[in-house]
Amino acid sequence: MKVYDADHTRNIALVGHSGSGKTTIAEAMLFNAGVINRMGTVEEGNTVSDYHKSEQDRQMSIFTSILHTEWQEHKINIFDTPGYLDFTGEVIAALKVVDTAVFVIDGVTGVQVGTEAAWQFAKDFQTPSMFLINALDKEESSFEARIAEIQERFGRGAAVVQVAAGQGTRSIIDVLLMKYITFPVGSREMVVQDIPEKFKERAEKLHNELIESIAENDEGLMELYFEEGTLTEDQMREGLHKSMLKRELFPVFVCSGKHNIGITRFMQFVDKTCPRPSEMPPPPMASGNPIMPESNGVPVAFIFRTMAEEHVGEYSFFRVYHGTIETGMDLENAQTRELERLGQIYSLNGKQRDTVQKIVAGDIGAVVKLRNTHTNNTLRAKGTDYEIQPISFPNPRFVESVVTLKQGEEDKLAQGIHRLHEEDPSLVVIHDADLRQTLLGGQGNMHLDVAKERLLNQFKVAIQFKKPKVGYRETVTVQARAQYRHKKQTGGAGQFADISMLVEPLMGEFIPPADIQPRNVAVIETAWGSKIEFIDAIVGGVIDMRRFFGAIQKGVSERLQTGPLAGYPVGDVRVVIHYGGMHAVDSNENAFKTAAKMCFIQAFNAAKPVLLEPIHEVTVTIPDLFMGDVMGDLNTRRARILGMESVGALQAITALIPQSELYHYSTDLRSITQGRGIHKEQFHSYENMPRNEQEKVIASAEKIKDEE
Repeated sequence: MKVYDADHTRNIALVGHSGSGKTTIAEAMLFNAGVINRMGTVEEGNTVSDYHKSEQDRQMSIFTSILHTEWQEHKINIFDTPGYLDFTGEVIAALKVVDTAVFVIDGVTGVQVGTEAAWQFAKDFQTPSMFLINALDKEESSFEARIAEIQERFGRGAAVVQVAAGQGTRSIIDVLLMKYITFPVGSREMVVQDIPEKFKERAEKLHNELIESIAENDEGLMELYFEEGTLTEDQMREGLHKSMLKRELFPVFVCSGKHNIGITRFMQFVDKTCPRPSEMPPPPMASGNPIMPESNGVPVAFIFRTMAEEHVGEYSFFRVYHGTIETGMDLENAQTRELERLGQIYSLNGKQRDTVQKIVAGDIGAVVKLRNTHTNNTLRAKGTDYEIQPISFPNPRFVESVVTLKQGEEDKLAQGIHRLHEEDPSLVVIHDADLRQTLLGGQGNMHLDVAKERLLNQFKVAIQFKKPKVGYRETVTVQARAQYRHKKQTGGAGQFADISMLVEPLMGEFIPPADIQPRNVAVIETAWGSKIEFIDAIVGGVIDMRRFFGAIQKGVSERLQTGPLAGYPVGDVRVVIHYGGMHAVDSNENAFKTAAKMCFIQAFNAAKPVLLEPIHEVTVTIPDLFMGDVMGDLNTRRARILGMESVGALQAITALIPQSELYHYSTDLRSITQGRGIHKEQFHSYENMPRNEQEKVIASAEKIKDEE
């Protein structure tokens, strides 16, 4: 395979909702380029893209497949991305490294939530974009409805380049070329003719609208348009090209991937008009100067995805942003500073590998068995400081507690989920030591189900999911005092410790009562962001604090891990040791540790303790049609609405919701909104629980304690 530079490479991602036909379009592209001799189908499970068993079983894309064709002296890298929202991490990674996002819209069902989500990602990356309306040969499809919908959802920049010649035909009308193009059955070729008389009026109208859209975004072309009254095909193509780069225009094409209608012309447009890597802005850098795709510079590559393949090992997929990557080269990992020697380099078509000796700037490649390099790492020449800004993956929207089916496989589980996270950073692993649970978070139930299958198939560890325990916290609301004397005599040396303690909420500076004189302060920060303040207020030497303060603090700290109220960690509490007594012989560290623990329990219970619950800030994005149902559901979840705003044709609701009310919320929201609602969430704060909810949690904790 020949080497293609940044002027002769095109990197495109097929994105859009699940079922819109992306995989079939990719299959048609490979067929038209002569890569395959027969198009496979998703239903038969024999496409080049969806080659994993989990994809074939579900008849849908789960992982991004990376394909390539050699087409008219260019190399086209094709990213066939999943459309189901659970796998948005795959879409984000693809949009990070491509130069054009091709939004595939089903001609019947139209714009759906997967398309809307991908549009926002492309907007964030400022990725040039276009639309490809698929399945317009179906009788139920409507070109006019789809165009109106696209322009309503994504703006008037959606510029019509093609229309279908009618249902049941294999022809399209191209208003850029001003030609009638037919795609014969079974052929890779297209037949270009003059537009028939019955279509001319409509074609002229759309042609003029396209010219006006192009001229509006280019001052030079606007002057030509005023002078000549029209633009040439080359001028229009160049204007479209520039407007795509600036995300001012988004060309709209039509096709039928299943019947290979319009795909050859679409590929021609990708080849001639879509942005080249050489003219894209430099990638955002975490360090080092901006870099452009120059093949002669020092090598810099970004690992945007890793994936373990059976019988092969772990593939690392990369885009070269500068210089040339060659087999046998030693490159430094910018994050670990370790050197990696590159083995054989490949250009991939699904699971098929084409061996190449080098990949130059602007191109996509893969390498196997890097020792310590993962997704989001930058590989660079040693001695340079280039580091490409990593991909920001979304927070989990769906979390489960993970338990092994067989005892003793916890280490295998830990290794397996760690590897899955390295491959897919949108799978988040949380080890909750306080509640003794391992949590796996992802974008939805199917995302976690696929992870479960991979743990079994790749790492031979069977797991089950359980509802996660909620990480409640305990604190106090008023000031209270307690006194405890620990006295034990069993013959010989005994134990004696006497402690008087004040406990209060940690709010502002300590204002001591008249009988307390603070001396020393020690502050402990908890793992969850709160503080515990210990104050030594012992005067007159009633307790030797130089000898016993550590034991007292340790005794209280042990009880802070399992609070007196319901066994949850305690925080934001001030503990003042202000009086006590000791014995010259029987007082020791263990005695004071025990006395401190028991005294703290008494003072804590007297200080009107409360449970704090974790509150998440949640943003729900939905069509206006479902606003009432979603608001009603949020009210049942004790939500506090912070605000609402329009986001294009959608409504975004922001609310604070207790974590305990969000279990499986993504699934419930999908059901309420017929699959068109999405949400994102992040931890916000801890807040006092309502009394009735607190009593339920305490009763549950007591029941578990009794059963133990």
